[in-house]
Amino acid sequence: MTMQSTDRAASVRASMGRGGPMNSSIERAKNPRGTLSRLLQYFGRYKLGMAFVLILVVVYTLLGLMGPYLMGRAIDQYISTKQIAGLLPIAIAMLVTYLLNNLFQAVANWVMAGISQRALKQMRQDLFRHLQTLPLSFFDRRSAGELMSRLTNDIDAINQAVSQNVTSLVASVLSMIGIVVAMFLLDRWLALASLLVLPIMFWFTQFVARYTLKGFQGLQKHLGELNGVMEEAISGQKVVNAFRRNESVIETFRRSNQAVYQSGVYANTYALLLMPVTNVLGNFFVIVLAGLGGWLALQSLVSVGIIATFINYAQNFTNPLRQIANLYNTIQAALAGAERVFETLDVAPETQDVENAFALDKLQGDVTFDHVDFEYQPGKPIIKDMSLHAPAGHMIALVGPTGAGKTTIINLLNRFYEINGGGISIDGMDIRDIKKGDLRRKLGLVLQDTYLFSNTVMENIRYGRLDATDEEVIEAARMADADHFIRLLPEGYQTMLSERASNLSQGQRQLLSIARAILADPAILILDEATSSVDTRTEARIQKALLRLMQGRTSFVIAHRLSTIRDANNVVVINNGEIVEQGSHSQLLEKRGFYHHLYISQFKGQQI
Repeated sequence: MTMQSTDRAASVRASMGRGGPMNSSIERAKNPRGTLSRLLQYFGRYKLGMAFVLILVVVYTLLGLMGPYLMGRAIDQYISTKQIAGLLPIAIAMLVTYLLNNLFQAVANWVMAGISQRALKQMRQDLFRHLQTLPLSFFDRRSAGELMSRLTNDIDAINQAVSQNVTSLVASVLSMIGIVVAMFLLDRWLALASLLVLPIMFWFTQFVARYTLKGFQGLQKHLGELNGVMEEAISGQKVVNAFRRNESVIETFRRSNQAVYQSGVYANTYALLLMPVTNVLGNFFVIVLAGLGGWLALQSLVSVGIIATFINYAQNFTNPLRQIANLYNTIQAALAGAERVFETLDVAPETQDVENAFALDKLQGDVTFDHVDFEYQPGKPIIKDMSLHAPAGHMIALVGPTGAGKTTIINLLNRFYEINGGGISIDGMDIRDIKKGDLRRKLGLVLQDTYLFSNTVMENIRYGRLDATDEEVIEAARMADADHFIRLLPEGYQTMLSERASNLSQGQRQLLSIARAILADPAILILDEATSSVDTRTEARIQKALLRLMQGRTSFVIAHRLSTIRDANNVVVINNGEIVEQGSHSQLLEKRGFYHHLYISQFKGQQI
């Protein structure tokens, strides 16, 4: 979770809505030509393999066209003339032709699948690596579900279209062109008759495909809404039961499910209509050729073998036409998915280090905010002309109402966001002149919402310093007062944590995060309401561990419970992005000002 003020987080969450992988619909790319060009760049690295696949496609398409031609020759040269002995060689030739056709097709699909998987692996790698370079403001505007969808669903849509369908599409187009050319070479009158039927076939296929696309767009939209209903109902089951809203949830699900049913019937009706429509048109094609061909044969203008070849070509023509229609939605979804991937790749990365940025070795931890201004959105200042000094080794408490700008100060110190005016310095050095990696290495974070990974307890603590030995990890856990409960776990330090460490209590998770910060050995420590979600007894243990961690370090503490910051060297009271008071806990109480009001209201329940 990003560190940001509560009001900022709330507005971001509201703007994101209920996104997620299922909430994306089949759609057309806004710039299909440009997207296709960029997509081909990933496959351009495998030019030899692609050329080999293209050759195989051309070869097996030509072999597919040879079968009907050989059949026509067999009829004209051997069956009609009753030369039965000649049928065996041509039958063997037809068998070899079809075997080679299927063999080359299988090899082409296998090679293309390998190329597509390597290209998409690189695309996933590029996208994930790029996401690691983006500023937090990018993640503020997008839900995790949307970004996961781009890494999974969108790239999978490309995979569906590319791995085997590309060869099918190329083969279908070549086959259709080849059939038309072969028809004209065999007999121009029958070929011209075919041209009267082909536009009708194309028009009907396009008509059905257009309505199929519209149907699946609606289906995906309603599936996304149904997924949202299920996700909310399951994740919020305690709330549903507590407020006895089970029947209401069931009714909401019923309505969403009914919408999916209706959209599914509409979409699949048109999708299933494609095959019978193309079959009817194919049969109409055969009827036209058989009728005209029969008349021409009676006039001795064409042979029976040529008519049979034409009918065979007519039947084969509907297969690639049907394949192209079936691939239409897949290709559109792939291009739309690729466009979303490239849209993310085009986002400018986080501000890079300035030229000749300082590499930090040691820090004393003297921090100064000098007339700092900052705004998340233009025209809406969050921090206003703020000046603050934190001497090395001092504990600075940041207090104030929700949305005052406390966490934003921490964001700016970490350079998660860049200030709009003024300057922030550490030991006299402007943080914009320090390498970001070195700066953040010297800052230790303990957040309210602790994030632990699905790994062992040992590795979660080691995340603070990856080169730490097991002994150093255990010593950090002892200092954090976490060693005793870790050893009681089923496998001690090698116990696997579940997703977000749900098999630990909130207090235990917090102690592990403190151990991780101790292991990192930061010069400046930042505690963002680290004890606000635990009970008083657990808070006392965490406070004890935090005092060990803060010893000798400059510390910034955002406190929800004002009783926890009585020993702070300086309590900075913030309201509406400005410092309204500062001083020690006792001094501020004596002033009977804003801080006194906050303190009294917390302990006596008065309204602010």
